[in-house]
Amino acid sequence: MKSSKMVLGIAVIALGFTSCKDEKAVQAEKTVDTYVMYVDSLGNVASEDAKANWQGIEATYQLRSGDAQAALANIKDNAEAQERLDAATAKYEALKAKYEAEMQEKAMAANPKQQLRNALFGEGKIGDDMSFTWVNKDNILGVYQQFVSTVETNKDAYSREDWDEVKLMYEALDSRKNTVEKEGLSGEDNRKIAGLKLKFAPMYTLNRMGAKSGEMKKAKE
Repeated sequence: MKSSKMVLGIAVIALGFTSCKDEKAVQAEKTVDTYVMYVDSLGNVASEDAKANWQGIEATYQLRSGDAQAALANIKDNAEAQERLDAATAKYEALKAKYEAEMQEKAMAANPKQQLRNALFGEGKIGDDMSFTWVNKDNILGVYQQFVSTVETNKDAYSREDWDEVKLMYEALDSRKNTVEKEGLSGEDNRKIAGLKLKFAPMYTLNRMGAKSGEMKKAKE
């Protein structure tokens, strides 16, 4: 009799453990489902609304992603759950990359200095880091040609502040040229660059003076 009761007790305890494990597995599945549905729901959010509230979206994502990753440990055969989680993560990362690129582009477009840099060197080539590492012996002549050509086209529209930015960029490009010369810049390209520099120098001096005089005249008026 005692033996029967003991067996029954062990069975009840085992059943309790099994039930507890089942509940954890069910809850874990729900947690993964919640994560996947959250990522899917972001596709229905208007682009501008998503970008305006991106910090909140990112914070919520990180929380639910962490919960989902932890929940996998409570799913015995979790290969399918892992696959769903990975797919949702990839979808989110793609969406994040898209929105962050758009937000960065918008921020750059709203910056007058960045607009000037884009015109002088190409869209997004020069940012706040002022890095010219992308300029090398093979493309530096073209970079100078675009720079001088752009300045010549817009010289009458530049303000004094614009000219100061132009000069800053010109000096940074010249500094890069000193490095590129040691990397095998051809003599022919070097001579052509020298000609462009001779063209730029008086254009800068005369037009910056003109811009300053024009601003002083307007101030007096």
